[in-house]
Amino acid sequence: MFNLKNQVAIVTGGARGIGAGIAKVFIDAGANVILWDVLDSGQQTADDLGDKATFRKVDVTNSDSVEEAVNEAIEDHGKIDILINNAGIIRDKSFSKMTFEEWNAVINVNLNSLFIVTKLVLPHMKAAKYGRIISASSVNGSAGAFGQTNYAATKAGVQGFTRSLCKEVGKYGITANCVAPGFIASDMTASMPQDVIDQGIKQIPVGRIGTPEDMGYAYLFLASKEASFINGITLHANGGSYAI
Repeated sequence: MFNLKNQVAIVTGGARGIGAGIAKVFIDAGANVILWDVLDSGQQTADDLGDKATFRKVDVTNSDSVEEAVNEAIEDHGKIDILINNAGIIRDKSFSKMTFEEWNAVINVNLNSLFIVTKLVLPHMKAAKYGRIISASSVNGSAGAFGQTNYAATKAGVQGFTRSLCKEVGKYGITANCVAPGFIASDMTASMPQDVIDQGIKQIPVGRIGTPEDMGYAYLFLASKEASFINGITLHANGGSYAI
């Protein structure tokens, strides 16, 4: 197990799903985790995770909200070692029926927040000469998906952002990578008909749907000190359904 003892991690979109799974794995590895989310349920998630988890209600699309939360993290912990840009939404619809509002909402949460949060955290990592920035892409950022032109565009954008950012921050002891999950158990998949879930699983060579904890371990590797030579990659975690 990789050791994150005494490291401080921010997980955006940490109230549930993959974000909560990342937080659990990181805490088990010794990290102090700050969950950011617009959902009030993030407080219950933090309570369930124990003393090493805290929750702050943050709108990652609002620079003032993010700046206040970053300043609070520095005041409380003195540093930010790891940033997990996990917050994201979907507004699926075929392109011909997609509205400007549905396009802009996904771009704003999934991509603009990536700029805002990283922009405000990065100076503290530079000052410390250390950091791990890991952002959430998706298999559909590479493979595409019907009804997800907005979502797939943002997740491809995360990959391009990461490949470019890594070239700027490496000299400061900071790495930038992203994880592209495949079919993962979540509130969204739980609402799907069972036959749809079964069909999805048939496309996965390992024979099962992924879990938030599976994703947490992928993030854990990239967040570790041992991954210091891994920079600018997209780590696909999909059970072999999309081999690249």
